[in-house]
Amino acid sequence: MADVAIGYFQLRELDLELEIARNTLASRKESLELTRTLTDHGFDTMLDVRQAEELVYTAAAQVPDLERQIEQQENSLSILLGNNPGPISRGLKLTEQPHSPQVPAGIPSDLLERRPDIREAEASLIAANAKIGVAKAAYFPQISLTGTAGYESSSLGSLFTSPAGVWTFAGSLTQPIFEGGRLRSNVRLSEAQRDEMLLTYQQTIQSAFRDVSNGLVAYRKYREFRIQQEHLTDSAHEAVQLSQVRFKSGTSDYLEVLTNDTNYFNDQLLLVQAQFNELQTLVQLYQALGGGWQSPHSPNIAP
Repeated sequence: MADVAIGYFQLRELDLELEIARNTLASRKESLELTRTLTDHGFDTMLDVRQAEELVYTAAAQVPDLERQIEQQENSLSILLGNNPGPISRGLKLTEQPHSPQVPAGIPSDLLERRPDIREAEASLIAANAKIGVAKAAYFPQISLTGTAGYESSSLGSLFTSPAGVWTFAGSLTQPIFEGGRLRSNVRLSEAQRDEMLLTYQQTIQSAFRDVSNGLVAYRKYREFRIQQEHLTDSAHEAVQLSQVRFKSGTSDYLEVLTNDTNYFNDQLLLVQAQFNELQTLVQLYQALGGGWQSPHSPNIAP
C-alpha cells in the first residue's frame, strides 16, 4: 500500500512539473515574440532575442523529458498494481491530496505490534516455546510515540539518547523467557539459536521505533521546508513581474528578466518536489507505524 501511494504521488508530482513546464514555455514564447518585435523596431538588441530564446529552449527541453518520466512511472505503477504497462487514471492534483497537516499526540507504541517484521520475530520466539509476554515486557517499551503537535515525544527521543548512545530498554528481565527447552517438533533448540532469535527480536523492535522517530522528524521538517519554499516561490514570482516591468520601461536589460525567470521556474519545480516529499514522508510514517495511527486505543484520526 505504501509503495502504491508513493508511486502515485510521484506520478502526480511529474504531472504538476509538466504543467508548470508547459505554462512556462507558453509564457516565454510570448515574451520571445515581444522581444523580437521590439528588436525589429530598434528598442532591443539581438542579445536580448538570444537570451529570450534561451529561456524558451530551456523550458521546451523539460517537456519531452517529463513526458518520458510520466510514461515510465505509469508503467511501473501498473506493474505494481498487477496490470500490464499502461496509462494510470488520475484523481486530485498533488497539491489537493487530502491529509492531516499534523500527526495527533499520544499515539501508543503498541501500534507497532502490527508491523510484519515484529510479528514475524514474535512468531519465531513463540515457535521456540518463548514466553512472549515476558519478552515484550523486557524489550518492548510501552510509551506514547508523539507529544504536543504530533512531534516526537520525549519518551521516544530518550530511547536513543542514553549516555552510551545505545538502546535503553524500558523493562528488565526478571524471569526466563524460554520454557521447556524444546520446539513443538520436540527437537531441542540450541542455546545459541535461542540467543540469536532473542537478539533478532530486540533489533527488530529497535528498528521499528527508529523508523517512527525518523518518520516523525522527516514529516515535520519537510512540512517546514515546503512552507518556506512556498514563500520563496512567491517572492521569485514577484521578482519576475517587476523585472519585466523594468525591462519594458527601459530601466534594465533582458539579463535581469532572464535571471529572475530562471529562478522562478526552478523554484516552482523545487516547490513541487517539496510537496511530494511531505506526502512521501507521511506515507513512510504510516508504514513505520504498521498501518497508520488509527486504532481503538489511539486518536480517531487516520492519514
